[in-house]
Amino acid sequence: MKPKNKNYNIVLHGGAGALAPHLYTPQEIKEYKETLEEAMKVGTSLLEKGGSSLQAVIESVVVLENSPLFNAGRGSVFSSDETIEMDASVSCGERVQTGGVTNVTRLKNPVLGAYHVFENSNHALLSGMAADFFCKKAGLEHQNESYFKTEKRLAQLYQAKEKNIVQLDHSDKMGTVGAVAIDGKGNLASATSTGGMTNRYPGRVSDTSIQGAGTYAENGLIAISGTGTGDVFIQNVFAYDMAAMMKYADIPMPEAAQRVLEKLRDKNGSGGLVAIDKFGYAIFPFNTRGMFRAWLDEDGVIQTGIFE
Repeated sequence: MKPKNKNYNIVLHGGAGALAPHLYTPQEIKEYKETLEEAMKVGTSLLEKGGSSLQAVIESVVVLENSPLFNAGRGSVFSSDETIEMDASVSCGERVQTGGVTNVTRLKNPVLGAYHVFENSNHALLSGMAADFFCKKAGLEHQNESYFKTEKRLAQLYQAKEKNIVQLDHSDKMGTVGAVAIDGKGNLASATSTGGMTNRYPGRVSDTSIQGAGTYAENGLIAISGTGTGDVFIQNVFAYDMAAMMKYADIPMPEAAQRVLEKLRDKNGSGGLVAIDKFGYAIFPFNTRGMFRAWLDEDGVIQTGIFE
């Protein structure tokens, strides 16, 4: 999908999983779609005014992080010891460079922390208390524990503990948010943020914070943000695997996406992705029953979807 008469494009996701209409009330569906649309409006407005793709994906993800609906930022799920540990990354296609944070606990918007690491450090990824401190020194907003501790997420943790399982957000959705964009200069970028898995072992690192696993961008090629079973994403270098198919084997973007999703399923993983190629065409495939997503249609009108 590519909007006509536009020199930019953006698409975002809010997690993929076994989504089914009967699991949500009409009001809940309305709230999800409104938040997705709000995030798209922020990103689209920046691109329309000549802003960079990196700026657009970051600010779109901030909107999703600020919502308790999605498993990122305020809506993050709990680890087995009832702590919040969040991951995020940004990937700049122009510089083919990333910045990320993992296991931050009080940073209101982890995606802003990831950008701070990208722009103001000599490293690609910072973790834990040191990452929180690095971001706090720069004046990035931090919140106390009560900001993140929603009753819905605590209930999910207790349910998971009773069943002795590790859940991705909850049983019907895999939680990660992300966005990819191309701007008027042809620069590609991606950003991804997550609260991890309910009842996971403390200290677990997700694919979201790792360049080439859940996030990747390279000018002249593609920008990707993935969502799903993150450990399998890491083990299969999911995002870069797709980019490499296109770069070295000249495989078209839709076919490359299908191949990595099939490979994911063969490894007992599932999920989806959003991607934009160097020509501005966007795709958003998934091998689950649904994925929260938003995109621009051919007329440049914002569209949203949840189910298959």
